[in-house]
Amino acid sequence: MGQRSRELLKRAVNSIPGGVNSPVRAGKAVGVDPLFISRAEGCFLWDEEGNRYIDYVCSWGPMILGHGCSEVLNVLEERLSKGTSYGAPTLLEVEMAEAIIDMVPSVEMVRMVNSGTEATMSAVRLARGFTGRNKIIKFEGCYHGHADSLLVSAGSGLATLGIPGSPGVPKDLAGYTIPLPFNNLDGVVRAFEKYGPDIAAVIVEPIPGNMGVILPDRLFLKGLRDLTRENGALLIFDEVISGFRVGKGGAQDLYGILPDITCLGKIIGGGLPVGAYGGRREIMERMAPEGDIYQAGTLSGNPLAMAAGLATLDILKREEIYRELEEKGKRLFSGLEAAAVAAGLNVVINHIGSMGSIFFTGDPVTDFESAKRSDVGLFKRYYSAMLDRGIYLAPSPFEASFISAAHDDESIQKTIQCAAETFASL
Repeated sequence: MGQRSRELLKRAVNSIPGGVNSPVRAGKAVGVDPLFISRAEGCFLWDEEGNRYIDYVCSWGPMILGHGCSEVLNVLEERLSKGTSYGAPTLLEVEMAEAIIDMVPSVEMVRMVNSGTEATMSAVRLARGFTGRNKIIKFEGCYHGHADSLLVSAGSGLATLGIPGSPGVPKDLAGYTIPLPFNNLDGVVRAFEKYGPDIAAVIVEPIPGNMGVILPDRLFLKGLRDLTRENGALLIFDEVISGFRVGKGGAQDLYGILPDITCLGKIIGGGLPVGAYGGRREIMERMAPEGDIYQAGTLSGNPLAMAAGLATLDILKREEIYRELEEKGKRLFSGLEAAAVAAGLNVVINHIGSMGSIFFTGDPVTDFESAKRSDVGLFKRYYSAMLDRGIYLAPSPFEASFISAAHDDESIQKTIQCAAETFASL
């Protein structure tokens, strides 16, 4: 960390809790103070000192095309002259809804919001209102934003900071959430046997990215679909991370399992704040003003976010981009694994498409419990050594790394070489 970043952090902590606006950015889990970033282009970030880094955070997923994609920037520049917010319907909102409906198999209607948290919070309210039930099932280590009822046994920042839950969440409210192990269908069966008539929904990241990347057992996802349908509950897929990341139809298209409600975010804003939830028409029509379940947002469907998102989705409709991302992912993650093996380290690297995670353990990582067995101390040393070599990773052992279309062979090969040097030092 350079002098300029130190000065900015010292200044920031006086006016912002912890000096950051999202806890995991603070770097506490890796023992490194945060870099303050001044600009980005392609697959690179520059800090305030002018140091360049190969970026595998990609703004925590949204920058699938890389930073400063000219097609997205051109659209944004055109829109800026027309105003930044209207608080009224626009053509762009309609086009975004139509694009999502066209690309995501289960979505027949969609409502735009401003974040992934808003999307999941609204989806849970919709499920409760639609079914007339109160309880929800979620899975340990799956992070669905910071809405009260979804912070129970969440992964991501809570796991990073070692916080089991959060003060401020009433026990009575938390009691409506049933946390279960991911990839374990038996627990879900037992929960439905005990609480079935009061379970409104099962919410799940079909490909978790907030306890590190965990690959789902397809039979587990299929079992969730069957159990919810049999018991009159709804299935909610939180595809805020996996949506448009693992394929243009998300995880539901990849695995051929359609939920009742889908939550989206990140990529559909092209780097601007955004969220959305959508699903079957009969469910979505319960939302006000069509129905009686309320949700609203002053900046929902913001024209700049819609313009950037539409430009991004237009590019992602080109089939070759996902083939290229898949190839880059295989090259990076297989290269990291080979480098670790050559250094005599026990690692597990879970990856799918252009996202993946490294766990310092010799055992398979299939759920939150096995993810937590990864050697956090070793990850800290790995993180610091990679940062010193110009590789910018998420400052947490429980987050995904992302590849963008802008990562080229040279940057990937450099990353593998830096990892080989780092593994040898560990």
